[in-house]
Amino acid sequence: MPMRGLTVADLSQIVKAYDVRGVVPDQWDESTAELLGAAFVEVTGARAIVVGHDMRPSSPGLTRAFGRGAAANGADVTEIGLCSTDELYFASGLLDLPGAMFTASHNPARYNGIKLCRAGAAPVGQDSGLGEIRALVEEWSADGAATGPARAEREGRVVQRDVLGDYAAHLRSLVDLSAIRPLRVAVDAGNGMGGHTVPTVFEGLPLELDALYFELDGTFPNHEANPLDPANIVDLRARVRETGADIGLAFDGDADRCFVVDERGEPVSPSAITALVAERELAKDPGATVIHNCITSWSVPEVVRESGGTPVRTRVGHSFIKEQMAHTGAIFGGEHSAHYYFRDFWNADTGMLAALHVLAALGGQPRPLSELVARYDRYAASGEINSTVDDQTARASAVRAAYADQDGLTLDELDGLTVTSDDWWFNLRASNTEPLLRLNVEARDTGTMERVRDEVLRLVRD
Repeated sequence: MPMRGLTVADLSQIVKAYDVRGVVPDQWDESTAELLGAAFVEVTGARAIVVGHDMRPSSPGLTRAFGRGAAANGADVTEIGLCSTDELYFASGLLDLPGAMFTASHNPARYNGIKLCRAGAAPVGQDSGLGEIRALVEEWSADGAATGPARAEREGRVVQRDVLGDYAAHLRSLVDLSAIRPLRVAVDAGNGMGGHTVPTVFEGLPLELDALYFELDGTFPNHEANPLDPANIVDLRARVRETGADIGLAFDGDADRCFVVDERGEPVSPSAITALVAERELAKDPGATVIHNCITSWSVPEVVRESGGTPVRTRVGHSFIKEQMAHTGAIFGGEHSAHYYFRDFWNADTGMLAALHVLAALGGQPRPLSELVARYDRYAASGEINSTVDDQTARASAVRAAYADQDGLTLDELDGLTVTSDDWWFNLRASNTEPLLRLNVEARDTGTMERVRDEVLRLVRD
């Protein structure tokens, strides 16, 4: 198998905790992708896989190379072409095949990556196969002398299949929007894969679609496809106000995350969306479990309990959420980053399904969205604040020491450091990929939140 002779340092730069991601071609290229495809098949033992890709200029070539590597190692390859990440998860679940999605999500255009899953959309992370894949590629490319894995006796076949219609039908089967009042919906796809999936999913529904930046363009000419950054939803907020839309939706580059804007153009927190969807899912399955990470609002477990469900708190990150979903049989899970997970979607994350739930809730009653979500928005939150530090461990330890002996506080280290009082909590986590500490604070009132926020930031940035 052709290869360029990767080094261990190369792989350490691109193989992350949950996926593969790096600059193309500086950090990885099609030769790398080909080896990764062969290793993926070797580690999973798959006789067939499914692959898809986003709209980045480098995505088609990387996807084909990965497929070549997989086929050379004996696996049949189903190519579904352009798709969102949750559409790839759908294909993995529908076909019961391991899958590979080529995308760098919201990262700039020069990046690309791979999100991997086993059959049924089960996640592949550092401790569930990704580390083995990396080690195998390192073995094959040691000192640049090897030629890669031996070619299988039977080379796999490569076929194409379009699953977009099946994906849309499955989502619409899970949420009934046929009887809602007509809604005007502004959607900012950010030139990402939402421009591919939204028209098909919304087709035939009582929704008037106002499309912003639906042209697929992996150079992101209008703004970054990262709605978590307030700068990237400015256009959507303005469009909602100008047109009198009932709701605004913004998708990230690979369209697995969905952010919501109300009729005033004001952002709705992902915690409020998590609580709203949890309430709807629990109405279908009373007493079920709902997963939430340790940075979602206090309102989430409160609403889950009020709805007769059982909240389970977990670490941040899709692999941890999906693991807990499978372990507990949870019906739904939500994160502060606008990732939403559904048992009826193979425990995988799909922002589109969350969006359909919000549209159904809004269109099923007469009030505007701001009034509908007000009951879920109970506390004052800081949002995520990043601080660049020289020594993450030392700064986090200084914060821990400052609060460790104070009366009335509880400290836990489920994910970073969480300090909780009766009136507030904060979480401080280290980034896995950058020299950053990430702070989230919530309190019963704005003044208390700002006081705690500023106190912790002084300790972090001292």
